[in-house]
Amino acid sequence: MSLAAETNESLAQMSNMLIYSSMAVYTLAFLAHIAEWVFGSRSKVGRTAAALTGDTPAPAVSVQVKQQKGARSSSGAGACTGGTAVLDKPKVVTRSGAGVRDVPDGPGAAGGTVKGDLYGRIAVSLTALAFLVEAAGVVTRAISVQRAPWGNMYEFSTTFSTVAVGAYLGFLVARKNVRWIGLPLVTTVLLDLGMATTWLYTESDQLVPALDSYWLWIHVSTAIFCGAVFYLGAVATLLYLFRDSYENKLATGGNPGAFARSVLERLPSAASLDKFSYRVNAAVFPLWTFTIIAGAIWAGDAWGRYWGWDAKEVWSFITWVGYAAYLHARATAGWKGRKAAYIALVAFGCFLFNYYGVNIFVSSKHSYAGV
Repeated sequence: MSLAAETNESLAQMSNMLIYSSMAVYTLAFLAHIAEWVFGSRSKVGRTAAALTGDTPAPAVSVQVKQQKGARSSSGAGACTGGTAVLDKPKVVTRSGAGVRDVPDGPGAAGGTVKGDLYGRIAVSLTALAFLVEAAGVVTRAISVQRAPWGNMYEFSTTFSTVAVGAYLGFLVARKNVRWIGLPLVTTVLLDLGMATTWLYTESDQLVPALDSYWLWIHVSTAIFCGAVFYLGAVATLLYLFRDSYENKLATGGNPGAFARSVLERLPSAASLDKFSYRVNAAVFPLWTFTIIAGAIWAGDAWGRYWGWDAKEVWSFITWVGYAAYLHARATAGWKGRKAAYIALVAFGCFLFNYYGVNIFVSSKHSYAGV
């Protein structure tokens, strides 16, 4: 065995250890996120129920003011009585979006109680640490074989989860309020890495001839990035459906259970979630279009035809049609809100089938590495 081969094998083992280490840190981040939601759910700031039903008495804030000559107008923020100004009930924050209700974001959208926010900060820090460790594992895997680290489903899965977490952290760095994605994201990443290391693991090896092309860097990397952002949009869409049902129930005089109140009222408003999912899906859709075009060019180089109705090609196109239908539905007045959200979830379901189902269950030219 050559020295180069020994070095590559050593790096491959190091990559495996880094992936397992990242799973351990992600588990700690998961527990910290759970603590954030448990403690943060007790916050009494910005209750959605109060905003919708008006059952909670308006807060009275007393401040000493100087007596002014003449009568002061009672209109505006409050009425002056005996030197004490009693402020009226604050107006809810208006969120433009598909919903028709003017509902404020729940306290969990920006942290709950002080203790809940502390756990949230710890969770984000642990998530960032796990991301760095996992990214190091992906890079080490690439160096061990001196190629792109997505030549099989194991490598695709580890890279996909790394990019998804990186996109989430990127939103946080850009001061976008997406802390509410943290718990479902970390949960999904743990499941993804568990499947990758248990069922999809493939020894570090060289590529099959059809994949040995510079298009592997271009086509597959864009597919991974698009899928990661589509995933964040799908999480927001799913939470939008739950939050929208919750707001509907409150608006019609319903009484959601304690669990629903403690969880759903901490999310951003339904309109905010709907807006976020639309923006990320719309932003990445052109790149998904490029992914399909790049794949067709690669197919022409590798197989002598640009389109052959291969299963992966077909489901990539079906996914494109799904998201195109979603964007069209959002632009059509009668299909905003929940109807468009269902289309978005179906489109992401098509992406997941293209990701797992085609490679595992369907025989095609894209079946590789025994999966």
